[in-house]
Amino acid sequence: MSFVTGLKCVFCGARYPARTVMTCPKCGVTGILDVEYDYAAVKRRLTRRALAARPDPGQWRWRELLPIGERARLPALAVGGSPLRPAAALARRLGLGTLLLKDDGRNPSASLKDRASAVGAVKAVEAHRRVIACASTGNAASSLAGMAAAMGLKAIIFVPERAPEPKLAQLLIFGATVLRVRGGYDQAWELCQRACERWGWYNRNCAVNPYLVEGKKTVSLEIGEQLGWEVPDWVAVSVGDGCTIAGTWKGFRELRLLGLTRRTPKLLGVQAEGAAPVTAAFRSGEPLRPVEPRTMADSIAVGVPRNWKKAVDAVRESGGTMINVSDEEIREAMRATGALAGVFAEPAAAAGVAGLARAAREGVVPRRAVTLAVITGNGLKDTRSALEAAPRPIEVPPDLDAVAAVVER
Repeated sequence: MSFVTGLKCVFCGARYPARTVMTCPKCGVTGILDVEYDYAAVKRRLTRRALAARPDPGQWRWRELLPIGERARLPALAVGGSPLRPAAALARRLGLGTLLLKDDGRNPSASLKDRASAVGAVKAVEAHRRVIACASTGNAASSLAGMAAAMGLKAIIFVPERAPEPKLAQLLIFGATVLRVRGGYDQAWELCQRACERWGWYNRNCAVNPYLVEGKKTVSLEIGEQLGWEVPDWVAVSVGDGCTIAGTWKGFRELRLLGLTRRTPKLLGVQAEGAAPVTAAFRSGEPLRPVEPRTMADSIAVGVPRNWKKAVDAVRESGGTMINVSDEEIREAMRATGALAGVFAEPAAAAGVAGLARAAREGVVPRRAVTLAVITGNGLKDTRSALEAAPRPIEVPPDLDAVAAVVER
């Protein structure tokens, strides 16, 4: 890890050498660490000209800002480099002036979590571990299973009993050992923690592994480069455990630190109304209080977010805010994003779009602002929810006159 200088606790500020700890010994398992870099050295090497000469559009073009060795073996899967596209018709529907969509559903396992899992798999190989494990509502699990398969690792995945069938299908077809826990995400997470401690498996869970968030930040590094080193005014990110929005902010902050961009965007953190403990902590300024999650958006249905402080700090530092949306607003966003932008978003991904719609209605985001929603996962990951959100098909007999009657209506 040639540019990594160490790790810093986000709670007490204590610093540790890299590779020595996963969480802060002073604060315990809640002592989330942040990876620190020698940005002066990175700045000399990671220039606009150097990046323009790198042919690979994926996340490994940012190696100087990733906690991996110079000669690390990488998975043979195209991670990152996802499309960024304007969505003018959707912007008009939402009451926004300019809207861009960063479609990370185009990653190998169809979610942004591939960025983190790719780093996790590389780190597991560097640590000479043969088994890697995580707990997940689905996306982190399926991404890890795919990356583990590509790297010749054994993946053991703990999922809650409500994990959608398409995500389970990915896990099983990638050859992972899947343990379906009779309980929610938080029970699956605790069980995974104990199993990793007992058998020495490499722990992919972002809450205790600071290196995973580093992969997620590449989504914002890409946004800066794709927009010609400009950034949007507002970036909407759905929030579950807090890792994705924390990584997104870190990437934007690093772009400015390195002089690649002149400014940073404001973040709009979006939670489902039925699972919004991070929003509550952001608004109250008090420590997080767990909740019982109740939302259709399984990927953000987290009652005890472990990375809540990183998320709250990220939104505050950006000058942004947090907002909650109902499940019906999420369904409407799924329909509108598909019909008006041609992007199939799973519920958690559509939550970001729903958040921008509400923020526009409430005057939080000005109409003249350039906005961007990160589409964190593809709708095929949760087809049951998609069918609940979509209109019903029209049944017709095999007769053209019946079709004509439908057309005339």
